[in-house]
Order: sequence, then structure tokens, then C-alpha cells
Amino acid sequence: MQSVLKVLAGVLAGFALAGVLIFISRSPTGNPVPLLPAPTEAPLVVQVVGAVPRPGVYEFPEGARIRDAIDAAGGLLTDADVEALNLASLLEDGQKLDIPFVGGPEGTPAPTALGPTATPSNADLININTATLEQLDSLPGIGPTTAQKIIDYRTANGPFARIEDIQNVSGIGPSTFEKLKLLITV
Repeated sequence: MQSVLKVLAGVLAGFALAGVLIFISRSPTGNPVPLLPAPTEAPLVVQVVGAVPRPGVYEFPEGARIRDAIDAAGGLLTDADVEALNLASLLEDGQKLDIPFVGGPEGTPAPTALGPTATPSNADLININTATLEQLDSLPGIGPTTAQKIIDYRTANGPFARIEDIQNVSGIGPSTFEKLKLLITV
């Protein structure tokens, strides 16, 4: 009798084990749920031109402001018309941000107490033979890369004999020289 019970218990255990294996090995029913990547916002692409040292195209996160674009372009030049800007305005994708010069789009000097044709005194001019990288970088149309090229040129070739010689530096052409000529000396 005990051997029959053992056999019966073994058969029941076998059926239970077979049921568990069938349950585990069966294919899932229904449709799979696709996992999508988390959505990311596309950056705002803005062109910055005008009275900044490094005009160009920059990318910003959603919610960026005009002051962020100016910072990315190296800040404002000394002859930028800050009063014409709302630095707190939001940037828009595809926007062309034109930073105005004082006195108009050509960057003409603003009238001074001496009159509209006054030129800076020698004390206000930057000596291109002795200026530091930071002083050269503050000039309109000159960024840190071009400022370093000026320093490298004068190291290799000696001091500039006249201000027009700055056009011998790669990256400084007649249009850039026009912006510089009243601000530099030798």
C-alpha cells in the first residue's frame, strides 16, 4: 500500500511539474509595446551679426535670451548701441540677431562733445605693436584668433611700420581695416 502511495505521489508530482513547465514555456499573447526614446527638444539656431567680436551661427536651448546670444558671440563691442537692445527678449529659431552700432549700421562713430568728425586722441588708440591679446580682441572685427595672429605676425616680422601694415595679417582685409584705422596706432 505504501508503494502504491509513493507511485501515486510521484505521478501527481510529475503532472504538477509538467503543468508548471508548460505555463512557463508558452509564448506571450498580445502585441509587444515598443519603447521610444525620450523626446528631446531641438536647439534654437540663431545667427548673430553686427557689433560683436565673433559674429556667427550659434545653437541655444529653448528659453535662451538675447543676452545669451551676445555672450556666445564674445560680448558687445565698445561701439555697440546697448540702448537699442532688449537683452531679456527670448530668442527664436532661425532668427538673425543684428546688434546695432552706435550711429548706424556702418559702425560710424557717434557724435562727441567735440563734434561728429572728432577722432580719438592718441591716448585712446591701441598700439598694435605693444597691445596685449585682450586689447586686440576688444577691437571691432578682431576675435581672439585674429588677435593671436597679429601677435604672431609682429613676433615673426618685427613691429608694424604703419597701421596699414596690419592688413598683412591673415584674416584682416580692407573692410576690417576700415573699422580699425581710427582706433589703432603704431
